[in-house]
Amino acid sequence: MVIRLNKGERFNLSEASPDLTKVAIALGWEMPNQRNLSGKNNQNYDIDASVFATGETGKIPDEKYFVFYNNLQSPDGAIVHSGDSTTGQNPGDDETIYIDLDRVTAGVKEMVFVVTIHDGQAKQQNFSQIQNAFIRLYDRTTNSELARYDLTETFSEETAIEFGRLYQKDGNWRFQAVGQGYKAGLQSFVDKYHSETHPAATKTEPKLQLPPIAIVGDSRKSQKAIALDKKLEEKAPHIFNLAKQADISLAKANLTDRDAKVALCLDISGSMSSLYDSGKIQRLAEKILALGCRFDDSGSIDIFLFGINAHNPGEMTIDNFSNFIHNLRQQYPLEGGTYYGKVMSEIRNFYFPDSRGGARRTAIKADKPVYVMFVTDGATADEHETKQQLQYSSCEPLFWQFMAIGKSQKDVKNKGVRGWLARATASDFRFLEQLDEMGDRYLDNADFFSIDDPENIADGELYDLLTAEYPHWVKAARLKNILP
Repeated sequence: MVIRLNKGERFNLSEASPDLTKVAIALGWEMPNQRNLSGKNNQNYDIDASVFATGETGKIPDEKYFVFYNNLQSPDGAIVHSGDSTTGQNPGDDETIYIDLDRVTAGVKEMVFVVTIHDGQAKQQNFSQIQNAFIRLYDRTTNSELARYDLTETFSEETAIEFGRLYQKDGNWRFQAVGQGYKAGLQSFVDKYHSETHPAATKTEPKLQLPPIAIVGDSRKSQKAIALDKKLEEKAPHIFNLAKQADISLAKANLTDRDAKVALCLDISGSMSSLYDSGKIQRLAEKILALGCRFDDSGSIDIFLFGINAHNPGEMTIDNFSNFIHNLRQQYPLEGGTYYGKVMSEIRNFYFPDSRGGARRTAIKADKPVYVMFVTDGATADEHETKQQLQYSSCEPLFWQFMAIGKSQKDVKNKGVRGWLARATASDFRFLEQLDEMGDRYLDNADFFSIDDPENIADGELYDLLTAEYPHWVKAARLKNILP
């Protein structure tokens, strides 16, 4: 049964659900009808949910424990933000905070959830114009709602609300519905919960003042990442939104140290024609570009193609991604065959030229791993060469993520004539499954999954699949001393 809270009431999560470890704090609201507004407040509302994970002193132990749209996870990986929702038009939850209670560092005793209207005072916007705001807690394992607080208070000039707090007491996790409004912005909460206060003259909204939190010991990289995020938000906002989706999957996979070079390897055999013509490959490439922007701050991914021959046409970047695949098709027409091994050799030669794409019997080390997204819709004509390439590359810091497009024969459950017909028209991905499980390798350096249609999978689910096996390989590669 869902517990409905009033302002100030508390709820003991640990007593209600003793085995609870993964909880979500979802916040939602409804925007006003823009046609009923006039003057300066007839502008888009940008509402943001943020979390301050504080210690015993009531201050955050480090600025990275301020989790918001520009810092989507805490350093311990216990708190993950779903990303900024700038419209508030989706029914139900608008922004969600995912919390793994088992991973909360001992220094964190309380999490404060605040909701603010970005530039609310400047735009003459406030919470009297926001409707049906709520905060709810649910068990991520069972998806069952535990408690809910609907904001029913009457506000006038308030532009920020301290919505609720999750805290520890007597070994139990408890939640309190706060519902306290303020005529202030997000920066005022930063000043309140951060140990270093800023002079009043320099106070600005964190959207301008606080870019992504710097990574200790690598400020140069952090500044490049900040600049890349800014460029993405300005030039490619939908890539930026995809990147934020990728952030969630990376955080769940504990890939906080995620530097990598990213390559997208695309099948250009004739059977891929409809996927290219429909724009599905272009959209898939954009999703991989977004992932690449999170693995590497260069804002680009390397592109390789394979059919009968192997090709390396260059980079896809946030400057040239628009119509990139269409333009590629003009230069590289579809080919009448499929050879994995040739392009795998080409990729290995590109990143590790000392072997010239040939045999390698001893392991080598590199500063960064290479993550290859390998997309195909069918079997290869050079199985022996492909197996050799996978075996040779297992001695290199190179990971192959194979993705097949098409209905797999193993997914056909029908029996009799219908089953026979379904299997006859389905794809045979048994060889790719064999590659995933292949022995006699220095490291297990490959993963495989298939999808019926790249458009029929949610972005978050795709990124989860793309990061499922990779972190285990990274850990093994470090143990084998081929990565630092």
